[in-house]
Amino acid sequence: MLAFLTDNWWTIAIVINYILALLAVVTILFKSINPTKTLTYIIVLLVFPFFGLIVYYLFGQEYRKNKIFNRKDVLNNNLIKSINSKVEIKPEFLSKYEANAEEEQVRLVQLLQKNDKSPLTQNNEVEIILNGENKFEKLFQDIKQAKKHVHLEYYILKDDKIGTRLLDLLLSKAKEGVVIRLSYDDVGSKISSKMKKLLNQSTIQHHAFMPVLFPKFTGKMNYRNHRKIVIIDGEIGYVGGVNVSDTYVNYPENKNYWRDTHLRIEGEAVFSLQTQFLTNWNFVAETEVKLDRSFFPSKPIDKIIPIQIAASGPDTDWANIMEAIFFSIVTAEKYVYITTPYFIPNDQIITAMQVAAKSGVDVRLLIPDISDSWTAQNATNSYLEQLFEANIKIYRYTKGFIHAKTMVVDDIFTTIGTSNMDYRSFNINFEINALIYNEEKAKEAKQIFLDDLKDAKNITFEQWTNRPKIERLKEAYCRLWAPLL
Repeated sequence: MLAFLTDNWWTIAIVINYILALLAVVTILFKSINPTKTLTYIIVLLVFPFFGLIVYYLFGQEYRKNKIFNRKDVLNNNLIKSINSKVEIKPEFLSKYEANAEEEQVRLVQLLQKNDKSPLTQNNEVEIILNGENKFEKLFQDIKQAKKHVHLEYYILKDDKIGTRLLDLLLSKAKEGVVIRLSYDDVGSKISSKMKKLLNQSTIQHHAFMPVLFPKFTGKMNYRNHRKIVIIDGEIGYVGGVNVSDTYVNYPENKNYWRDTHLRIEGEAVFSLQTQFLTNWNFVAETEVKLDRSFFPSKPIDKIIPIQIAASGPDTDWANIMEAIFFSIVTAEKYVYITTPYFIPNDQIITAMQVAAKSGVDVRLLIPDISDSWTAQNATNSYLEQLFEANIKIYRYTKGFIHAKTMVVDDIFTTIGTSNMDYRSFNINFEINALIYNEEKAKEAKQIFLDDLKDAKNITFEQWTNRPKIERLKEAYCRLWAPLL
């Protein structure tokens, strides 16, 4: 028997592999997931022995998702439900808003309220911030003024120059008695043992989100926390694309220019950011925060800028951000301007953009000229021909790398946040966007987009169709992996 196993070990291994692969295929078919994603998994499982099983184990399993659903239950807390009901837009204002707002605005508000219990808040002040250096200048000033608590949640947190400045400031505020809660993604972040020792010796509460054994080799592990939010004393909130790393700050010595967009919010929308932070905090800390009113203070804001905070992830019943983007595109009447560093869309978004453009809407897409990911860039390129066929205008940002994740529609609606236009942001990662229903801010976002086009080149259909065949081959290969990127 032993001799038989020794002589035929490879055949036995292959047979076991395909038995497990076929079982996985059956499991995938019963899940009724997106056909493209289903086909990708089936191809990988059947064409790549052993490697396919590893890919499926890392990316296709949902045991971690089920674990999240079972444990992330802060929103069931009666206090948070009560707070949501108190900040939700007043009936008399909603009636006035519905009478004056565009129909698609009202319907989008209703969509998110049903999908994510995300209240439409009215009394807010919003500042659009360009680039990391400007964001951190304002953020540091706000943290210095903190009196009660600072809550931070980041996908990337590194203790390089900008990260050390932030962490040193937090250590200083902790000594003053300010409560610091810090959550960072274990795959995206890198903190030295020296800095972790300082954090451990302080009163700062810090936790890695869903730790993995080998972060360097699991950059695409499922269910990463891709959010970048800060809440200061429950009064000031930050959300957007800027992580904590020197890469995001345009220091004079940096070789590459980094173009990004972030938001600073004061008002009732901060309560929604706080709620989302606490939801994740109870999960990563494995203990429930004792909630009190100090997390949701009453600070009058006279300016009326309606905002909804849309959060999505494995713990939400619906793909809230994707649905909001989809609905905004298909109901647009004049223009849709999209900026994203990674454009690997699902069929719904492609169809929405095509339908809008063919119906006369000015649809424009701004993406990086050179991506920070070879695979992502080629996968993005594989989708562009479909856009050209619908007369969608495509621009490549040439000044540096554009990492902003924004969309502005018809001078009435803007979304800025952490979500890319890709499968991972729509279906797998934890993301958060601010949806702003305000003409002034929409026009400001529109002008920012048009200014960015000055540092971009317009790609024509003729130029694109003449690209080398080897490029098309690379694109076709990378597109196979699109649902996993």
